Amino acid sequence: MRKFWLLFAQATTIGLAALFIIQTLRPTLLPNAARSGVVTLYENTGDSGSHIPTVGFSAAAQKIMPAVVNIYTSNEVKAPSHPFINDPRFKFFFGDQFEDSAPQQSSSLGSGVIVSHDGYILTNHHVIEGADQIEVALADGRNAKGRIIGSDPETDLAVIKIDLGNSLPAITFGHAEQSRVGDIVLAIGNPFGVGQTVTMGIVSALKRNHLGLNTFENFIQTDAAINPGNSGGALVDVNGNLIGINSAIYSPNGGSLGIGFAIPVSTAKKIMEQIIQSGSVTRGWIGVAVQELTPELAESFKLGNTQGVLISEVVRGSPADKAGVKAGDILTSVDSKALTDSSMMLETISALVPGKVIVLKLLRNQMEVVVQVKVGKRPKPKSPE
Repeated sequence: MRKFWLLFAQATTIGLAALFIIQTLRPTLLPNAARSGVVTLYENTGDSGSHIPTVGFSAAAQKIMPAVVNIYTSNEVKAPSHPFINDPRFKFFFGDQFEDSAPQQSSSLGSGVIVSHDGYILTNHHVIEGADQIEVALADGRNAKGRIIGSDPETDLAVIKIDLGNSLPAITFGHAEQSRVGDIVLAIGNPFGVGQTVTMGIVSALKRNHLGLNTFENFIQTDAAINPGNSGGALVDVNGNLIGINSAIYSPNGGSLGIGFAIPVSTAKKIMEQIIQSGSVTRGWIGVAVQELTPELAESFKLGNTQGVLISEVVRGSPADKAGVKAGDILTSVDSKALTDSSMMLETISALVPGKVIVLKLLRNQMEVVVQVKVGKRPKPKSPE
C-alpha cells in the first residue's frame, strides 16, 4: 500500500511539473487556452438606462461658439521708395526700373464676439486698426463684410457691424466683478488662423495694470491658452457667459506661455454702448500727469503715508492749470473719493462728464489745499506716425 501511495505521489508531482512547463512555454496546447488572452469589450449601446455621464464644459462651449466669429482684415501698404529715386544721375544710369511699385496688401486676423442679434460685434481695436477691408466668418459657415462703427485705442476695444438679418446668435453677458482667482474659464477664438478653437484655464489674477499695454488697464489674467488670432475673442465662465475680451499675451516668441490678459466685460460693455450710441468714447480730463507716491517720495515730502498721487506735470491752459493746480502737489481725493494710486485717479477722472465742476483736495507744502475744477473733454490719443 505504501508503495502504491509513493508511486501516486511521484506521478502527481511529475504531472503537475509537466502542466506547469506546458502552461508556461506552450499554453495553446491546453484546452480553452485561447480564452486566457482574450479581453472582453463592452460598448455603450446608447440606451438611457446605461448612460455614463461625462464631466466637461461642452455645454458652455456649445452655447458660446456660435456667437464667436473670425475676423480677417486687409489694408493697402505703400512700398518704400528707393532713397535716390529723385536723383537725376541715378535715373540716368538706372532709368525707371526703381519707380514706386504698386501698393501691396497686408492682411491680419483676429476674433470677435456678436453682442446683438442684428450684427454688432465687439473686438479689439488693434484687430481692425488701419483696415481697408474686413471679412467676418461665422461659426455656421456664413461670411459677411464688416464695417467699423467706432473704436477706442485707450482700452483697445472696437465695434464693427455686419448685415445678415436680425436673428444672429448673440452672446450672454456675465459679471466679471464676481469672478474670483481660481475660477475655471474658457477662451474661444481663431489662433494662428487654424479655425475656431476652445481652450480651458483658470482666472490667474484680477485687476492687472501697469503693464504698458493700454492707457486704461484692469485686466483679467488667465492661463487659458491664448495665441495670435485669439485677440477680440471671448473669455467665458463655465456657464458660457462672457466675462472678458481676450486682448494680449505675455510672450517673447508670440506663443502662449500661460499668461494671457482679457478686458473685463464691465469695461467692454460701457465702451461698446458709447461707441454704438455716438461712434466714439467721451472721457473727462483735467490736464495733469501723475506718478505713484512711493514711500521714498512720501518721506521726501515729509508725509506720514503714501495715500494719493504726485502731480508731476500740469498741461498749460488745462482745467487743472486754470484752477491753480501745480506740479509737486499731492492729489489725495476727487469729490471726497480718496485716491490710492495713479490708475484709480485716471479711472475716476475719465468717468466724469465734461463740464462738471469737481472738488480736488491737495497737499502743498504739508498744507491742505482745496480747489474747484471744471472737467474738460479728454483729447483723442495721437495716432502713431
